[in-house]
Amino acid sequence: MNKEEYQKQFTTEDTPGWQAIDHQLDKIYSGIEPRHYPPLCGVHYMAGGSDPIDGVSVYDSNHQQFHRHMVSYGMSELYYDEEKAGDEFSKWGFEFTFRLAPFQDDEHDPIWAIQVMNNLARYVFSSGKWFEENHFVPANGPIRLDTETEITGFVFTLDPELGKIQTPHGEVSFLQMVGITNAEVEQLKLNPTTDAVKELIDRFKVDNPLLITDLNRK
Repeated sequence: MNKEEYQKQFTTEDTPGWQAIDHQLDKIYSGIEPRHYPPLCGVHYMAGGSDPIDGVSVYDSNHQQFHRHMVSYGMSELYYDEEKAGDEFSKWGFEFTFRLAPFQDDEHDPIWAIQVMNNLARYVFSSGKWFEENHFVPANGPIRLDTETEITGFVFTLDPELGKIQTPHGEVSFLQMVGITNAEVEQLKLNPTTDAVKELIDRFKVDNPLLITDLNRK
């Protein structure tokens, strides 16, 4: 899509990137209204807020097993910007996703997971370094603070259901965060290659094709 085509299709009131994400989600969750959480601080990042992500939608999914499926908005270009029309990648080129099995200490939606997404986004925005498939990051402790869980890090892979899309601003990958145990974190520290991460993810997929994180996993 070139600039002229972009101007014909959209107005300054439109949110082409946001709409592209919604369209992809509608293929899986047609007719289901998510619970959407705006920036936790109440102020958008561009307006001086502390949360880089403009919001996270939470869906209840019964695919494979019941879990909460979270999708971020804000790592890609969401709003009208004719100068970004037809770029190769939309802003950072991805949005975070996360699938979480019910956890006994989460009475409602796991807001802590949204905070984790914002922490990872803050690192990207401040460092200029982005995440890609088969990257991994240690959390230096439980991913859910003050929790007895062995899940202390993440690997990243394409969301098995959402994949990649082409938006008016360029490509967006739905990059799923997958929780890994401390033992797996230490293993990857010894061999921090994309091949090693991919091998671990492929092992997970055998019994857990949607790569749902379970904080009770040992």
